[in-house]
Amino acid sequence: MVIVEVVISLLVLVGSFFLFVGSLGLAKLPDLMRRLHGPTKATTLGIGSMLIASMLYFWAVEGNPSIHELLITLFLFLTAPVTAQMIAKAHILRETRERKALPDTGRSVGWATLDPAEADERSEVTRTISTP
Repeated sequence: MVIVEVVISLLVLVGSFFLFVGSLGLAKLPDLMRRLHGPTKATTLGIGSMLIASMLYFWAVEGNPSIHELLITLFLFLTAPVTAQMIAKAHILRETRERKALPDTGRSVGWATLDPAEADERSEVTRTISTP
């Protein structure tokens, strides 16, 4: 029982540390693109540690595992990167000045989905895909 308490305590401490670092990053970093790292990386790991500690605690005290905390943790780990990508994409597309400030890709297409591909490249890709 002591080992379980030590593991739970360590998970709570690790979770608290990452929650603090993530919150501090969200509050102190200078712009939106850097601020995204706080809640999407550190805070997600922190809340995941806290939820796993809670799951272990109730398993040790009540004797039956609670699946709710595990499902919440999995949901957070799956949705945080998607949310960060959507916020970053909206930020980049918000102003054309910011899009022009991106470095050149060295090709006729721009960054990922920000600029459409040229017509000749689309037809080349279509030919490549359709040829067996």
